[in-house]
Amino acid sequence: MSITPAAAVRADDPLFAERYRAMSSRDERFDGQFISGVHSTGIYCRPSCPAMTPKPSNVTFYRTSAAAHEAGLRACKRCQPDAVPGSPEWNLHDDLASRAMRLIADGTVERHGVPGLASRLGYTPRHLGRVLVTELGAGPLALARAHRAQTARTLLTATDLPIADVAFAAGFSSIRQFNETVQAVYEQTPTALRARRSPASAASTGTITLRLPARAPFDGPRLMRFFADHAISGVETGDDRSFSRLVRLPGGLARIELELDGPTTVVCTASLASLADLPTLVARVRRFLDLDADSEAIDAALQRDEVLAPHVMARPGMRLPGTLDAEEAVFRTMIGQQISVAAATTVLGRIAAELGEAPGLFPTATAIAERGHEVLRGPATRVASIIGVAEAIAGGDLVLDVGMPTAELTARLTALRGVGPWTAGYIAMRVLGNPDVLLTTDLVMLQSAGRLGLPANARGLADYGARWAPWRSYAGLHLWAAR
Repeated sequence: MSITPAAAVRADDPLFAERYRAMSSRDERFDGQFISGVHSTGIYCRPSCPAMTPKPSNVTFYRTSAAAHEAGLRACKRCQPDAVPGSPEWNLHDDLASRAMRLIADGTVERHGVPGLASRLGYTPRHLGRVLVTELGAGPLALARAHRAQTARTLLTATDLPIADVAFAAGFSSIRQFNETVQAVYEQTPTALRARRSPASAASTGTITLRLPARAPFDGPRLMRFFADHAISGVETGDDRSFSRLVRLPGGLARIELELDGPTTVVCTASLASLADLPTLVARVRRFLDLDADSEAIDAALQRDEVLAPHVMARPGMRLPGTLDAEEAVFRTMIGQQISVAAATTVLGRIAAELGEAPGLFPTATAIAERGHEVLRGPATRVASIIGVAEAIAGGDLVLDVGMPTAELTARLTALRGVGPWTAGYIAMRVLGNPDVLLTTDLVMLQSAGRLGLPANARGLADYGARWAPWRSYAGLHLWAAR
């Protein structure tokens, strides 16, 4: 298959020189952001691979490992190019290719096939395939295949799961397909990859522990403290180092425990109803903790503002808190936005206790739509707004997933009674991981801006904040932290 210049960066492209310098200096900051294909050896590597730097004429750079596979290359056994944080590009951009990659990582192809993926994105399978090949160098099946292979390698080298369990946990439909894919991608059998295994991590069938790398710098303690401070009573627990709760996944409920381990690693222990949910869980946890954000680039950009610079330098690696349940995030936002954090966690805990279908679970949109009037308190218009949103979600009129464009999500939300721009913007940050939302009507943010000598009104802050693009969400986090 021929790879177009949009998917592969060749020597006649100005970007080639920049990436070749990064590869030559073995700069770890670029690991996961692009793939170095070395055609003289037939392998692809991470940019920091310690092998001898190849001649420029033998190198092509790819946006995805799937594109390297399609070009006939195999993964380097030495540097293991997929054992790195993922690309921050899929959150930074809101185009079709980026949204497709978010859904592929979430397991949409395994659950619904390429037609289901295309439907979620609002295009025909043929058009989607054409766009992905043009933009990423591989179609949806190849991209999903590469993701399955990466998951399989992780499970083979980091757990004691039986090899057959690894195959199905990674999303393969048969042992034969699993064996053929692993051999094709890594030029090793699953058994040979298993020989690289670290000390046992699988506690029992259905319970697994994985180490998830973050892109440095990573302010994990501040992120964990945010989740601990906002933990719903009876649903979540946490502190500066750890966080735990139940999570709804396609195959059932999972109990997860997250714990910081060193400056750039999170240990995730999960008890799963179905091992097939593991890739989806890992993708959601990575988004929840914003592990793939390019903090080096974000901090460097924001430090160019002399007002923000000292605050960014004091808090390097600040991350955008995500969510593990998109529907839940909407109700947490609507219920908690007009009261204190402490009051919100108590109110949300009471709602969970009274409407949740099981202990420790936040209620579904359907439960809130049917019985919300029994437990929601406050002005009648506010209660009606919350129930109206619940009815829209339960009835399928409002669909929330990581494949939605920000503009579409915002339009659908603000079309509902009682949902304003602040609510829609905050949900875009937490659900979609949008890095470029500035909540200019937020009272605390405006007060903080005023204390720093920045415009303290919505229009003024919006105009000034344009210089922070495309990282305005992170700038807002620093404004909140500086209050």
